[in-house]
Amino acid sequence: MISQGDAALLITGHGSTVNPDSSAPSLAQAEAIRNRRIFREVVCSFWKEEPSLRDALLLFGDPEIREVYVVPNFISEGYFTQTVIPRELELEGSLTRRANGQLWKYCEPVGSHSAVTELLLARAAEIAPGVEEAETTLLIVGHGTALNDQSAVAAKRQVDKISALGRYASVQSAYMEEPPLIADWPRLTTTPNVVVVPFFISDGLHSYEDIPVLLGIEKEGAMAATRLRGVFRSNPHRLHGRALYYANAIGTAPQFADIILAQAENFERCTLDLGAPAQTVSS
Repeated sequence: MISQGDAALLITGHGSTVNPDSSAPSLAQAEAIRNRRIFREVVCSFWKEEPSLRDALLLFGDPEIREVYVVPNFISEGYFTQTVIPRELELEGSLTRRANGQLWKYCEPVGSHSAVTELLLARAAEIAPGVEEAETTLLIVGHGTALNDQSAVAAKRQVDKISALGRYASVQSAYMEEPPLIADWPRLTTTPNVVVVPFFISDGLHSYEDIPVLLGIEKEGAMAATRLRGVFRSNPHRLHGRALYYANAIGTAPQFADIILAQAENFERCTLDLGAPAQTVSS
C-alpha cells in the first residue's frame, strides 16, 4: 500500500507544442488523483510541454517526500518509456535513490494495465449503443512505425484479448503508417457496422484530423480543428454502405486516473530484484 504523507506521484506524458489537447488527459487525471489526497504532491511533466521531464527533477523539494512514483501516461512500452523518460529523469532502473535520500520508483505505462481492455469495450459500446455486436467489427487504431513497433504490439495484444471474448463478429488492429492501414478499412471489414477506437492517450491531430481523413469521414485540409471535433458527435457516419462509428482516443476516459493509481500500487506488488541496492544519482 502506498504510504500517505511521504509519497509523491509524477505523471509523465508526451505533450505537444501545437496541440493543448495532448496534455489535457494527464492534467485532468492528476487533478482527480490530487483530490483523493493519497499523495503529498501530484504533478505532471512532459516531453514537449512545460513543466518538462527534466524540470521534474526539481519539483519534489519537500523534505517530507521520501518516495516518488513515476507513472508514464503512454499507451505502450517503447522509445519514450524505455529511453527518453529514464534519460531525462536520470533513472537507473526501476528504483533510483537520489542523493537527498528520495527513492524514485519507475512504474509500468498505463496502457499495459489489464483494465484497458474493459475501457476499450466500454468506449466501443458508448459510441454505438444498441448496435448488435455480432454484426460489428471493432477496429483498434494505432500509430504504427518502423522505428518502434511496440505501439503496434500493444494494439495487437488488445485485439487478442477482445477476440477471445467472442463478442464481436471481428476484432482487428489497423494503423496509420504500417499495414494493415486504417485507410483500407472498407476492404478489411465485411460487417454492416464498424466501430473505430483510436488507441492513443489523447485526442490530437491524429484523432481530430489524420484518422478521420484516412477513414473518409473528412477531406484533407477541408475543416478547421474546432469543426473536426464534431466527428466524435456525428455517429454513425454512412460510408461504403456501412455504419461507421468513430470514438475519442481511449486515454481520454476518466477511469485512467484509477489505472495510474493501480500502476503505482502494482509497483509494490511486482517481484523486484532487491538483492542489489537502488542506484544513487547525484541530482
